[in-house]
Amino acid sequence: MISIVTISMNQGRFLPTAVDSVLSQRGVDVEYVIVDAGSTDGSREYLATLRDPRVRLVLEPDRGPADGLNKGIRCTSGGVIGYLNADDAYLEGAFSAVDDLFRREPWADVVYGNGWIIDAEDRVLRHFESTPWGLRRYLFGGVNVLQQSTFLRRAAFDRTDGFNILNETCWDGEMLVDLARVGARFRHVRTDWAAFRVHAEGISGSGRLEARYREDRRRFVARAMGRGPSLTDPVLGLGARGAKLLRSPGYGLRRLRSRSEAGSRIEREPHGYVVRSDLVRT
Repeated sequence: MISIVTISMNQGRFLPTAVDSVLSQRGVDVEYVIVDAGSTDGSREYLATLRDPRVRLVLEPDRGPADGLNKGIRCTSGGVIGYLNADDAYLEGAFSAVDDLFRREPWADVVYGNGWIIDAEDRVLRHFESTPWGLRRYLFGGVNVLQQSTFLRRAAFDRTDGFNILNETCWDGEMLVDLARVGARFRHVRTDWAAFRVHAEGISGSGRLEARYREDRRRFVARAMGRGPSLTDPVLGLGARGAKLLRSPGYGLRRLRSRSEAGSRIEREPHGYVVRSDLVRT
C-alpha cells in the first residue's frame, strides 16, 4: 500500500486537482490523508464533499507544514510514503511504477523521479530532471530531487525523527539529508511522476520566504557537515555542480531544451493526469 499525505492551507483553487491525481491512480492500494490546519478559502467545504473511503481528513491547527506532515504520516499504515503539496499533482501511472520499483529493488529506501514545472493555469514551464544522489554533493548543490516525485519506505522514515517542525521552507530537503544520515539508500529513475506548480501564492513562486529558506538550509547543512560555513565552500559547490553534469550526461543540454518547450499543459485523461504533447518523456 502507498500512503500519501497532503498538507492543505488555503490552496482551494488547486486542491481538487491534487486530490484527483491521487485518487485516480490505478494498480496499487492507496490511503490518503489530507491535513488542513485551518483554511478559510473554501478548501474545508470542498474536503467535506469527499466520500472516498481511502481518504482521511485531519482538520486541526498545527505548528507549520512539517508538523502537519508528521501528523498525517502518523495516521497512515502503508509501507511506502509520499507527500504531495495541495497545489501539485501526480501523473498517470506514477504509483504503479513506484510500487513496481520498490518490489523489484528491495534494497532501495528512497526512490525519486523527474517531472514537470507548471504554472497556475496548468501550462508547462519546463521539465525538471532529478539527478543521482550523493549526500555530500546534495549539501553543496550538486543534486536535484523533485519532492513531488519522491517516495520513501516507511521503515526508513521511522529511523528518522520525522520532519523538522522548525524548518518552514525546505523540510523535504532536510528529510532527505536525515534519511541519508541514517543509512537510507537512494534510487533515481528518469521517469516523470509528478507536476510541481509554481505560482504567486506558493512558497517557491512568491519568493517571500527566501531569507528564511537560506537560514533553514544553512542550519541543516551545518548540522550534517559538523561545521559552519567555510571559505572553501564556493569551490566545493562548483565541484559538486560539475559532478552533477558528469553523472548525468547531457543534463545541461536537456535543461536548456526544456525551457524552449514550454507551452504544453497537464490534462485530465480517463485514468489520470498527463502532459498532452509530443514533448512527453519516457
